[in-house]
Amino acid sequence: MTPLTLLCLPYSGASAMVYSRWRRKLPEWLRLQPVELPGRGARYGEPLHTDMRRLALQLAQEQKATLKAPYALFGHSMGALLACEMAHAFRSLGCPEPVALFASGTAAPTMRAEYDRGFAQPKSDAELIEQLRTLNGTSEEILANEELMSLTLPVLRADFLLCGRFEPVQRPLLKCPVHVLGGKTDRATAEQLIGWSQETRGSFSVDMLAGGHFFIHEQEAKVLRVIKDQLEVHHRRHGLKAVG
Repeated sequence: MTPLTLLCLPYSGASAMVYSRWRRKLPEWLRLQPVELPGRGARYGEPLHTDMRRLALQLAQEQKATLKAPYALFGHSMGALLACEMAHAFRSLGCPEPVALFASGTAAPTMRAEYDRGFAQPKSDAELIEQLRTLNGTSEEILANEELMSLTLPVLRADFLLCGRFEPVQRPLLKCPVHVLGGKTDRATAEQLIGWSQETRGSFSVDMLAGGHFFIHEQEAKVLRVIKDQLEVHHRRHGLKAVG
C-alpha cells in the first residue's frame, strides 16, 4: 500500500512541532511530515528568511530528494501561503503537483493588501507582543517571560516580513484541488478565504469551523477529519485500500 505524504507548514513564530500531535491521530495510509523552517526548532542555527518564494524554493529543493508521490500540502496562516508557493516550486523543479493543497486560516494570495497591512516593515518587540495578544494564542505568562520572548520575537518578526512583503505574481494556475479552512471568528473574511479559488483550475471547497485564528488547535479533531475525508477520496480513487 502506497502511503500518502502530508507535508505540513507552520504558522508565524512556530516550529514544525506544532503538528507533532497529529501523527498519532491520522490513519496508517497518511504519513505526516512536518516541514521545519530555517531559524527554528532543529534548524535554529540557520538564518531566518524574509522572502517567501526563495524560502519555498529552498524547502522544495530539500524535500525533493526524499519526496515520493502522492503527497499533499497543508499550511496554517503564513504556512498556507508557504504551502502554495511550495506547490509552484515543486512544479518548477519537475515534480508532480500535490494531490491537494490545504490552506488554513488566512487570506488568499491575491487578497492580502488589507490583511497584511503594516507587516512589510519590521515591528518593535512591543508591537509583536501586542499582535500575539490579539491573536489569543499565547498566554500572558508566556508573553511576560523575557527569556522565552527573546527567542520567539526574532522569528515572529521575520515571519511577519515574509507575509508583509509577499506579492502575488502571474503564473499558470495549479491543477490540484484547493481546500480552505477558516475560523468563524478569525479576521480572514469570507471573501478573502474564497479568493483561494483563484489559485487553481481544480476543485475548491471551504470549511468554516468554530473559533478564532488558532481554531486548528481548538478544533483539532474536525480539522483532521476534513483533511482525512478529502484525501481519502484520492486514496480510494487510485485503488488503494484506506485503513484507519
